[in-house]
Amino acid sequence: MNAQMVLTIGQEALFMLLMISSPVLAAALIVGLLVSLFQAVTQIHEATLAFVPKLIACIAVFAIAGPWMLTMLIDYIRRTIIAIPSAIV
Repeated sequence: MNAQMVLTIGQEALFMLLMISSPVLAAALIVGLLVSLFQAVTQIHEATLAFVPKLIACIAVFAIAGPWMLTMLIDYIRRTIIAIPSAIV
């Protein structure tokens, strides 16, 4: 295993992390922005008002994009495990 292989594996892992986490983070960001805007307009500053909609949005994204996320992770793990023999030599 040379340095190029290690860097490639690390780059693929970081890209996979970005791909898998981006839908959930984007949903939380958008919902948080909307709730913050609502709180600023109405001057209601309740902590649960900011937390509960984000939680619901994240659960909805996991329900919708969960199978895609799982498929991506399984494909990445399968490729990584298959590449182990060539990395050892």
